[in-house]
Amino acid sequence: MTDLFNYRRRASSEVHVGDTPMGADHPIRVQSMATVSTNDTEASVEQAIRIIEAGGEYVRFTTQGTREADNMRNISALLRKKGYTTPLVADVHFNARVAEVAAKWCEKVRINPGNYVDPGRTFKHLEYTDEEYAQELQKIEARLLPLLRLCQEHHTALRIGVNHGSLSDRIMSRYGDTPAGIVESCMEFLRICKREQFGDVVISIKASNTVVMVHSVRLLVAEMEREGMCYPLHLGVTEAGEGEDGRIKSAVGIGALLADGIGDTVRVSLSEAPENEIPVARHLVDYITQRAGHPVIPAQPAPVFDYLHPERRTTTAVGPIGGSQVPVVIVSGQGDEVFDNDLRPDFIYTGNQQPKVSDGQQYIVDFGIYDGAPNTYPIFPHAAMPFIGSVSAPIKFLVLEYGVCPDDYLACLKTHPEVVVVCVSRHANRQGEQRALVHEMMRAGVTNPVVMCQAYTHSIQEKGDLQIEAAADMGALMIDGLTDGLWLMNNGDIPLSDLASTAFGILQAARLRTTKTEYISCPGCGRTLYDLQATIARIKAATAHLKGLKIGIMGCIVNGPGEMADADYGYVGAGPGRISLYRRKECVERNIPESEAVEKLLQLINTDQG
Repeated sequence: MTDLFNYRRRASSEVHVGDTPMGADHPIRVQSMATVSTNDTEASVEQAIRIIEAGGEYVRFTTQGTREADNMRNISALLRKKGYTTPLVADVHFNARVAEVAAKWCEKVRINPGNYVDPGRTFKHLEYTDEEYAQELQKIEARLLPLLRLCQEHHTALRIGVNHGSLSDRIMSRYGDTPAGIVESCMEFLRICKREQFGDVVISIKASNTVVMVHSVRLLVAEMEREGMCYPLHLGVTEAGEGEDGRIKSAVGIGALLADGIGDTVRVSLSEAPENEIPVARHLVDYITQRAGHPVIPAQPAPVFDYLHPERRTTTAVGPIGGSQVPVVIVSGQGDEVFDNDLRPDFIYTGNQQPKVSDGQQYIVDFGIYDGAPNTYPIFPHAAMPFIGSVSAPIKFLVLEYGVCPDDYLACLKTHPEVVVVCVSRHANRQGEQRALVHEMMRAGVTNPVVMCQAYTHSIQEKGDLQIEAAADMGALMIDGLTDGLWLMNNGDIPLSDLASTAFGILQAARLRTTKTEYISCPGCGRTLYDLQATIARIKAATAHLKGLKIGIMGCIVNGPGEMADADYGYVGAGPGRISLYRRKECVERNIPESEAVEKLLQLINTDQG
């Protein structure tokens, strides 16, 4: 049972992966995946060394066919000759024979239930009788058992890696494109492993949609507990993208789970050099796990809250905050800062200074200097609650943290529906304490909106750390539906425009508020047959002005069409020098020369957008 308020690692079984075991009491491992051709031994070894020296504890390679799988023997031998013992992982799709070859040479093999037995996803609605469905499960067993025996013989671990984008049509026919279907796709394989007493199993459930990813992993953990399983979990947000957006999106999804003690190994998938992923994953893991042993938070969950199927908390709107409205963004400043119009915060807190400008921007000031000026609203510390009734304002903010006497503040909130709570915490587990305050409010039946305030101390050189930490702190709070706004503070020299942009990026990563084009791009691997990073840069440069679109940029068809299912447009590698274009799930142009593909994508978008 997950403790919503107190951090502790989920109990999991030990899995042997070469000389670097995972699960149980072992540290949370970090890893990455090579992007070079697995047939190029020298390039593969060189890239693996860069990943290892960056801190990677496992290195994965794509093995499209038996040739690539068999070359893992040479890659392993050369790495060992150079003194590196880091476990190697083979990534297998579509061909069970490839997994059986790879199991002889790698410390771990990853298979995808969506295409290990079933053909690739076609997005066709197929009907299966109970008898036909049972026959399909028998096919899985017949195909999986030989691999399990090989893994046992060679002491090879197995990862059952489910991707939201490659669920089989069989699973889709019965469960739809849902977290329940994702979980069942995994459980079909795990039940066979358990029955065969094969314990060196790791599980991953990945999606480009952070909400789907978190919901699915939570459901999987609950289902495993129900069926007596405790296999370790590999965490990742697939096709997260690059740069700040990719880091924020990964931290939201992975952080939401790590904060609840879920996760035994992490891969941050960025459309960049694979060694760049390792410091991000390491910082995220270290930031969350330092909460271990924190002072106990003695809170109780609200009966109306459903951890496995969370919905947005019911609130009464106060101006633009709460109700069914998108969460607001607040930063602290002097009121004269310059922001991008699309990333302008909804409110700026100017403290005990009156705002310097009044251009329609909304401001928050300390209640002692509030004079009723237009677009300006007072904020009260919890000690000043007695003064709330004496101040006339359509919106009032009240700063609260868990531990304030509930009899006092709950009475205030029930009397003053115009009050927005600003939830703060100085606890070692700030997320747990912020959760605790909102659950206390929910138990009392108050419906005032809540803005989560997150404060840090970072220099401009540490902006990336702030983005990872803030996204991780907000992950579960947003997924749980507890967030009506985000107030991002920093005691350092990071510009307010960057703080505002980060706050908007965090909300967008959780699918709560869209303010810019979202790029769903894969990290690339040996299957990618074009220059992924250069292509992403070209597409971004040409489409960044388009607000609210989702554009998928995928190296190949393994997960491309599926992970782009909720994207508006897709650019997918179809073969050497060839690209296919998608409008949502529909392929509208096939095998375009790469030299023409970006221009044709823009033509497609411009035609549709009028």
